[in-house]
Amino acid sequence: MTIPVRIITVILGLMFPWLLSAQTITGVWRGKIKGAQAEVKLVKSGDNLVGVAYYYQNKNRYKRYSVKGHFDPNTNAVIWWDELLLEEMTKSRPLPFSADPEAQLMVADFNCPGADEMYLDGTSSSRDNKQKQNGNVHLVKMDKPLFRDEWDFIIDNYFVGGNDPQLIDSVRLVAVAPMPEEPMGTPEASPARPPLTAHQPATVPAVTAPGSGQPSASIPPAATSEPVAASAPPVTAPVTAPVTPPTVKAAPPANEIKFSSRKNVLQTVIPITAKTIELRFYDNAQVDGDSIALFLNGKMLLQHIRLTEQPYIVKLDASELGDDNELVMVAENLGSIPPNTSFMVAEVGDKRYEARLFANENSSALIRIVRPAAKKEE
Repeated sequence: MTIPVRIITVILGLMFPWLLSAQTITGVWRGKIKGAQAEVKLVKSGDNLVGVAYYYQNKNRYKRYSVKGHFDPNTNAVIWWDELLLEEMTKSRPLPFSADPEAQLMVADFNCPGADEMYLDGTSSSRDNKQKQNGNVHLVKMDKPLFRDEWDFIIDNYFVGGNDPQLIDSVRLVAVAPMPEEPMGTPEASPARPPLTAHQPATVPAVTAPGSGQPSASIPPAATSEPVAASAPPVTAPVTAPVTPPTVKAAPPANEIKFSSRKNVLQTVIPITAKTIELRFYDNAQVDGDSIALFLNGKMLLQHIRLTEQPYIVKLDASELGDDNELVMVAENLGSIPPNTSFMVAEVGDKRYEARLFANENSSALIRIVRPAAKKEE
């Protein structure tokens, strides 16, 4: 006897409600983001979302990004962002881990007004700059995709083994090659700044008075046998104005210069779903002397943090945060093994988020701390 799929879904939903909520968010979503046509494939794996997004004009003209995100089934809040640009038009063009002005971050609310109606509605902003608000998000869940890829197998078989985390990770590795560390190369040359040293008196150039050399006396024809002495013209020294030493302005502190001159690259997003956010920073892999500074919403929070195998703990009060916040990790140095890498663990209520953060002389690690759409209305 064949049991209908609808009955299997109901039974699984009663036995494993978390699976049913994962299935509703897992799937193909199509509509508009920032006014452009978009198709997004989201797959829930644990507390995280992975998948792919297409921004397209037609099936032959599109951009394809890998995406990462979070879904909270208790609030139906969804956050995801464009991670890596995998393709542009039809040309393969991997751009791993770099500032991308076109990449976006979406904050939406999952709602299901009817049995066969599911929507994601919210807003989008620039992934690497919260100040650039892009517009609205409106996506509808679809049965079939326009763009076929490796994620279709996971979505089509989510109930029958497709939700296995190892399988999902393997498919993600097919879609996205392991992220290489950004090549350091030669850092961009920056204008030389005068060193802040004790003031040295200005050196006044020597002034030679005109006529101070050996004069060439002109002796007129002798009128008598007695020599006539030549009279040298009077020597007048010029009057010079006093030399004013140049004023040396103090340069901004080194970490502020690094913060303002380097590009921010988003590396993870933390939803604000509890009263306190606890961040733990470790050195990633081998301890090699990495040192970092942290900036919160453009202001110095902490500096000279030496990363070790023991966590450096930072606690943030959620009541003092806005709806969208930027925490930036600036590399004070690169340690003995470039680039500067940190392993960050965020504890938010009963949720745990992990991320590996990369920073070097050209870019800083950006963490967006965002209040989900469902929480904004409270």
